[in-house]
Parts: sequence; C-alpha cells; structure tokens
Amino acid sequence: MKNEKDSVATTPLEIILRPIGVIRSPVTEPAQAPRQGEEAAVRGQLIVEERYREGLLGIEEGSKVVIVYWMHLAGRDVLQVHPRGDPGRPVRGVFSTRSPQRPNPVSLQVVEVTRVRGAVIDVIGLDAVDGTPLLDIKCILGDSV
Repeated sequence: MKNEKDSVATTPLEIILRPIGVIRSPVTEPAQAPRQGEEAAVRGQLIVEERYREGLLGIEEGSKVVIVYWMHLAGRDVLQVHPRGDPGRPVRGVFSTRSPQRPNPVSLQVVEVTRVRGAVIDVIGLDAVDGTPLLDIKCILGDSV
C-alpha cells in the first residue's frame, strides 16, 4: 500500500520569493539577450539591497558565482518550444530546455565577478534583461568554505 507522502501532491503549495536585488544590464529587450551568458561577454551589475549586504562577505573579484533570478518578462503558459528559438530544431518540452518561457521562469547563470563595491557587484557573462529581479547568489560548488 502506498503512503500518502509517496504520491504526488494534489494541493498546490504557495511559494513566496522576494528579490534580494536587481540586475542592471545593457540588454533592454528579451530578444536582445544572448541565449546563454557564456556565449557573450555582457557586463552588468548585481545591485543587492542594503539589508543583504553582509551576505556578500567573501565574494571577491575574479570569483565565479551562480545567480538565480526571475525572468519577469517571460511567458508562463508555454510548455513546448523549439530549442534556442530555432524552428529547424524539433519541438521539445520546456523542462528539457533552458527556454525562458515556462510556468515558473526561474533562471540561473554562472557569472564572473569583476568588482565588488559595497552592495554593488560588477559581473560579466549575463543573459538577463535590465531590471530583472535577483533572487539569490550562490557560490560554485567546491569554492565554498
């Protein structure tokens, strides 16, 4: 007999995320964004709210971090896409792609830190649009103390 905990939840769980800051980028429209940050050397800034500034201790120039952000301009009702927006590629489900169009448009990207000034982190390797809500910053596995 199956335990209720083993079955898929039938009651939706409400999750509330609050940004820790905002991403500043020269990219102003989603269509201008590189498909992946490492494919273009887009520079920008992570502007972290002052109340989270102490959490930046240990982030240094030259280090790489993972940023987690909410693609606020993405469509949330798309479940299938042509990978990389290329109609020559077969349609796939969004969960097997990195498409920004998805039910929960959470994204992550590895960026390189080029400078830290208080609660402002200059980075290179962005694929986010200017004004994107920043949800979290994480160290690369193996780099944490």
